[in-house]
Amino acid sequence: MTNVNLKEPKEHLKISSKIKTIEQLTTISEQLRSENKRIVYCHGVFDLLHIGHVRHFGQAKKMGDILIVTITPDQFVNKGPHRPAFTDRYRAEVIAALECVDYVAINQWTTAAPTIKLLRPHFYVKGEDYKNAAKDYTGGIILEEEAVKSIQGKIVFTKDITFSSSSLINKHLPSFPDEVTAYLADFSTRFNSSEVIGHLENAGNSNVLVVGEAIIDEYQFCEAIGKSSKEPMLAVKNASMEKYVGGILAVANHIASFVREVRLITFLGEQKSEEHFIREHLNPKVKPVFLYRKNSPTIVKRRLIESYFFTKMMELYELNDGLLEPDDNASLCAMLKQYLPQYDLTIAVDFGHSLFTKEAIKTICEESKFLSVNVQTNAGNIGYQSIVKYPRADYVCLTENEIRMEARDRRGNLKEIIEQMARTFDYKRVTITRGKHGCICYSKQDGFVEVPAFAGRVLDRMGAGDAFLAITALCAVQETPPEVTGFIGNCAGALSVGTIGHSSFIDKVPLYKHIESLLK
Repeated sequence: MTNVNLKEPKEHLKISSKIKTIEQLTTISEQLRSENKRIVYCHGVFDLLHIGHVRHFGQAKKMGDILIVTITPDQFVNKGPHRPAFTDRYRAEVIAALECVDYVAINQWTTAAPTIKLLRPHFYVKGEDYKNAAKDYTGGIILEEEAVKSIQGKIVFTKDITFSSSSLINKHLPSFPDEVTAYLADFSTRFNSSEVIGHLENAGNSNVLVVGEAIIDEYQFCEAIGKSSKEPMLAVKNASMEKYVGGILAVANHIASFVREVRLITFLGEQKSEEHFIREHLNPKVKPVFLYRKNSPTIVKRRLIESYFFTKMMELYELNDGLLEPDDNASLCAMLKQYLPQYDLTIAVDFGHSLFTKEAIKTICEESKFLSVNVQTNAGNIGYQSIVKYPRADYVCLTENEIRMEARDRRGNLKEIIEQMARTFDYKRVTITRGKHGCICYSKQDGFVEVPAFAGRVLDRMGAGDAFLAITALCAVQETPPEVTGFIGNCAGALSVGTIGHSSFIDKVPLYKHIESLLK
């Protein structure tokens, strides 16, 4: 019988002893400075260690006596939902195995700036690609340079052979099916990341008006107890509750970081308005115009969710979906006539809960400079909701199920359905989202293009369509090529399905980093 040595190898113990907490490193660095040791500090993601990193660390070590490396923690790696490929603990162990590295820690913040102030290194060392701060969308390198100056240190940029961890991971450790990997490789030969991101950057001077129903999405998390002893129903125990701004409020928040200003027109309930909660959770760039619907609450969609498996069990609507009162309709139309001519882009999202009257639709279609329309089918309006209520739209975004219901055609050729609708109603651009199958984009000028989905782990699909619509509308108004529009939209959708509900919104930095990561 072979004896198995269960003791940890000495080499592994040596590696583990290099890995410290930030608090421990702070104490160690103070001691090192008292001994007149010159401290060199490097920081990064280092998701896949390669020869470029090894030479970077080697050059850094030559600048001083002690080399400290910190890595970006998993939750702050803004390279898309499929990254990091390796956890922060694994990345720390690999770096600690290098002889030139003396200490390693997992950082606690989004940038190294706070750590620089704690460790007070003599040199902070970055790769040459960070020399041009304008290329760093996060703005982190600027904060880090300021932190280095505040401790009288020096920032140094190494220059040597360069590799990209993202490129190596995409090529050798792909997170997607073969057909998606092949698509990304082909797309990257036709469009580079700077070109794609440029279309979103061009939206920076835009003023956008968003119109639609304000919705509060409430998640009631519970634990299943069992079947009731007296009735054929499931008994659950309440665990917790989360509440998010949804509907047009979410759409406004999704685009806020990309544009100059977002004007929001919506109804809150005269009763149970939730106004304080809503104002607290709107992006500061969003300028709301709240109207107050008589004898109504602000719409709440309450979902009962089994928390262990995140299974949605039931949905409860709290709303008044009757016709608007004439006074409320007049107030809405007056606000639309006042604001529509002032904005470059109007995004109308019709959730089918009676905000969009015939008069409001007529005003929106006649007064908008560029009109993006999304008409959503849900449990409260199925069979009564229709995109053809809108006689004019420059950009239409629907799900496949919605356009098939509109055409009363479940199995027919989807492209023929899209083309027929666009021709009949003179819609300039149409995008149809297809869940795990990605999207189909159409324009009269460019025809059809299909873009696959880029989602990794799908946590919650609720709200992904709002994110897709909001970001692609910014592209459509600039006449971005349909394929690029679909690509950007699917990137936004992938970020959205990785979060619960509207717990977070699409922000330009994570989206840009995701795009860069996919195209390397």
